Amino acid sequence: MALFQRFALLFFFRQGEGRAGLPACWRARLVMRCAATRFSLAIALLALAGSARAESETHRFRYSASLFGIPIGKADFTSRLEESRFEVSGRFASAGVARLFDRTDGTVSSKGRLSGRSVVPSSYELAYVSGEKRETTSIRYSKGQVVKTVITPKPKKRGKDWIAVSKEDLAGALDPLSALLSPAQNAADVCNRRFRVFDGEMRADIVFSPAAKGEHIGRDLVTCKARFIPVSGYRKGRSTIAFLRDRARILVAFKPLGTRGHHTPVQARIGTKIGTVHIEGRPVD
Repeated sequence: MALFQRFALLFFFRQGEGRAGLPACWRARLVMRCAATRFSLAIALLALAGSARAESETHRFRYSASLFGIPIGKADFTSRLEESRFEVSGRFASAGVARLFDRTDGTVSSKGRLSGRSVVPSSYELAYVSGEKRETTSIRYSKGQVVKTVITPKPKKRGKDWIAVSKEDLAGALDPLSALLSPAQNAADVCNRRFRVFDGEMRADIVFSPAAKGEHIGRDLVTCKARFIPVSGYRKGRSTIAFLRDRARILVAFKPLGTRGHHTPVQARIGTKIGTVHIEGRPVD
């Protein structure tokens, strides 16, 4: 199992210029909330995948993120799957030179039910500390639908350029950890999927399509192109959102896991304004 959303795509989807001229993807808000949909590590950083057989299973994955070969983030996740339930929990932190500028540590978790080929989340919790800043996000679901979202401290009043999240936007939206748990019918379908993701503030769609031959990552992996489509929960006209929507090159490589059609992301290449972020994941015994 793996968290790719917060630690990868969601992790870097809302980067920009950080304080003192530092890239915001080195900051806490970009390392977790700004991760993509703020994917996962977004990581950002970051997606969840695993095998849902009748017996209980536990999978552990470790992820690292780097920019220009320099470590900037790390995360460890444990996923437990039973016949009809799932639970994912993880810890993440800034790393290397990024930790010198912005010391970030946090936890994230998601729980819910597995119903056939559907994922029905019940709760999502995110908490992180960056320097003196502390922030938590809690999402509650009823029958798989978002019914309550609490962010502490409460976000400041939005300006006229803010695109608010509507009730219609939230219909069928999944949290960053449960979004990619849905299995694909076969390897070809892995790169032909669209996910509605809500991280507590931003609603975005993540669309996968097959990568071109020259874009494939590694051997015996299924490589997809990922497209980020902002829906709501962001400021209209923001250049970083436009860049990620229209120009960012995002590749994600999956490998089969288990026997029920699940695939887990093991590598990613995410284009940002300042360079390409590399995500690497490996199982942990």
